[in-house]
Amino acid sequence: MNNPITITSKLPDVGTTIFTVMSGLASEYNAVNLGQGFPDFPMSEELTGLVNSAMQNGYNQYAPAPGWMPLREAIAEKIQFLYNTKVNPDTEITITPGGTYAIYTALTTVLQPGDEVIIFEPAYDSYIPNVTINGGVPVLIDLKFPDYRIDWEEVRNKITPRTRVIVLNTPHNPTGSVLREDDIDQLRSIVQDTNIIILSDEVYEHLIFDNIPHQSMLRYPDLLARSFVCFSFGKVYHCTGWKLGYAVAPAALSKEFRKVHQFNCFSCHTPSQVALAAFLQTRDSYLSLAPLLQQKRDYFQELMSKTRFTPLPSYGSYFQCYKYDRISNESDKDFAIRITKEYGIATIPVSAFYKSGKDDKVIRFCFAKKETTLAQAAERLSKI
Repeated sequence: MNNPITITSKLPDVGTTIFTVMSGLASEYNAVNLGQGFPDFPMSEELTGLVNSAMQNGYNQYAPAPGWMPLREAIAEKIQFLYNTKVNPDTEITITPGGTYAIYTALTTVLQPGDEVIIFEPAYDSYIPNVTINGGVPVLIDLKFPDYRIDWEEVRNKITPRTRVIVLNTPHNPTGSVLREDDIDQLRSIVQDTNIIILSDEVYEHLIFDNIPHQSMLRYPDLLARSFVCFSFGKVYHCTGWKLGYAVAPAALSKEFRKVHQFNCFSCHTPSQVALAAFLQTRDSYLSLAPLLQQKRDYFQELMSKTRFTPLPSYGSYFQCYKYDRISNESDKDFAIRITKEYGIATIPVSAFYKSGKDDKVIRFCFAKKETTLAQAAERLSKI
């Protein structure tokens, strides 16, 4: 018998993610799944109707590699309206198969072996593997607990001549924190007169609450000039399975981004792009999203006030974190697994978002669910 083929893993420390583990447990124990970030309510019938029409009208072949031009034009118009920033749809917007793909492609575009990338933890789970697989070196900085703000003095101390990228995420997954104007001031002072690139993950752009302005890199021409800004239609329009997003970057950066993009997916699902180009013409399609999700956040908070969980603030995203220190001294992973099995509630332990497994006894809930789902979950949580 021939010896089996062996390879050297590019991600030797990566195994099954906590999301897969918890979703599997949720299914096994018939639990209410407030773990993974996806809605359980239907998306817009108007938008699905537009996709059907696009297919029936023959828009079923390849779109251009950078994306369907009317969609890129609609995005440019939206950016102008929201942030008073002019973006060239021809050279500065690229449609991608999801926000995570846009993030990976941006890092692949710019990283050389040994380049350092500053990542704030807790962090979305793709960032560190994306850096590692491209030969980069993750430089990890903890957000300040419990408000999860950036310690900019620590950032200054971690900057070296090899620092190539700073990764930002606002609104933030998993914590729901958001960047403020003073954060932008600090960021500007740090990157000024450097060759540092900003990778800004803004997939929850429209899911920001309490009338707080979204501090997008698109607002600031000097920051945009050194940024890849990544977005997700799936997160915005409750269709995570579409895997459709886009990246905005200056023409020179976009040109290099597209070199990688063309040899990976080349182009994205055409009927969905045609549909979104039409759907974006109605501004209420994205302006109505924050009030909808804020209502769900507030409803869930009201329900959770009758439990022994302690809320941490959420100013955006699908998520709110809760401490359980009044209930148990277990590790967050053990606690999350136990309440899935014993009470039928699936969550995500926040330690999973730290490479070190840092455990502040906090779990993350997704509140992008129907009110009946949230009520059922809170009723079970009240028994813990």
